Amino acid sequence: MRETPLKEQHEKAGARMVPFGGWNMPVQYRSILEEARHVRAKVGLFDLCHMGRVRVEGPEAEAFLQLIITNDVTKIPSGAIRYACLTKEDGGVIDDVLVYRDPAAEGEFFVVINASNRERDLAWMNQHAQGFDCVVRDLSDEMAMIALQGPASEKVLQKLTDYDLSSLGYYKWCHPQVDGLDVSVSRTGYTGEDGFEIYYPVSEAARLWDRLLEVGQEEEELLPIGLGARDTLRLEAGMALYGHELSDDINPLEAGLQWAVRLKTEFIGRDALQKVKDEGPARKLIGLVTESRRVPRHGYRVLHNGEDVGHIASGSFSPVRDCNIATAFVRSDLAEEGTELKFQIRPGSEETATIVALPFYKRQS
Repeated sequence: MRETPLKEQHEKAGARMVPFGGWNMPVQYRSILEEARHVRAKVGLFDLCHMGRVRVEGPEAEAFLQLIITNDVTKIPSGAIRYACLTKEDGGVIDDVLVYRDPAAEGEFFVVINASNRERDLAWMNQHAQGFDCVVRDLSDEMAMIALQGPASEKVLQKLTDYDLSSLGYYKWCHPQVDGLDVSVSRTGYTGEDGFEIYYPVSEAARLWDRLLEVGQEEEELLPIGLGARDTLRLEAGMALYGHELSDDINPLEAGLQWAVRLKTEFIGRDALQKVKDEGPARKLIGLVTESRRVPRHGYRVLHNGEDVGHIASGSFSPVRDCNIATAFVRSDLAEEGTELKFQIRPGSEETATIVALPFYKRQS
C-alpha cells in the first residue's frame, strides 16, 4: 500500500484512511455528507497525490498523443486543457485523462491519469511512443497534487499568489508562484464547483497544504475533504469514475462522452467508435433518482417490466437532490427521461427509480 506525502497531515486531522487504487487515502474527516455540503457552500482541500502525472515532450509529442487519445490534440491552444479517453482497438476505455498543452514550453504536454491505472497507462503510452521522436516521463513521484474546490477557492488561493487568478479561465493552466514556490495551477476539478488543481515539488507537499489551511481558515472556513465526499460531488456533477462509468468494456459514446471524441482524427479505436456512432450505441448511460431509502449500488441489475435491461454504475445519497441518485447503463430504447425502472438489490427485492437528465447538479456561474 502506497502512502501520499500528506499522510501525517491526514492523521493529525483525524482522517479515516482506506485503500484506494493501491494507495492509503483519507475517505473522510467528518461525515461524508457534511463534507460534500461544505464544498458546495464554501471551499475544501483535497489530496490528489495518488493521481498519475506524466510529461510528454519532443518534436513528435503532439503526433504521438493524437494516436492514443480520442480528442483533437492539434486543437488544444497553448495553456489549455482537454478531457479525453485512451481507447483500445475495440473502442473500450483504458482510462480517461486530462491533456495539458504547456504554455511555457512549445511542443510539451502534461497528462493526468487515474491512480489505479497508472502502471497500465504508462505501459500503453511507452509501447505506442516507439517510433515517435518524443519522451514519456512519469513525474508522479516527483510532484505533489492537491485541489481547492468550492465557491471560495479563488479567494483562498489568491492570498498566496500575485498572479491574477480571475484571468485564468476554466480548463486553462499557468505556472505562477504560490507562497514563494514555483507551481503549476489549473482551473479544473472533479466536483462541479469552481476550483483549482495545484502541482508542485513533492518535497514541499506538506508545507503548501498547511499554508492553504492556515490562510483559508481565517474567513472562508477551508477544510480538508476526503475521497467519500469527492465521489458524491463528482456523481452529482455527472462526472465519470473509471471502473464505474468507464472501463475496458465501456466505450466513450455509450458513456455520453461524444464531446470528448473527435472521429475526424486518427486514433487507436477510432474505427470501432465510428461503427458505434453509425449504428447507435446498444446501451446508454442515464441518471436515476429514487425515493427509496436504499442506495442503488454499483453492479445492481436494472429491470423494466421484469426484464434485465442494464446495471447500476454508481450510486449515492445526493445532498443537493436530497434523495438517492445513481448512474446506470440501460438499453438505448429505454433511455428516455421520465421512464420508470427498478433496481434489484437481490432477487425478489426491487426498488423503483426514474430516469432524469444528467448531470444531477450544475452550478450557477
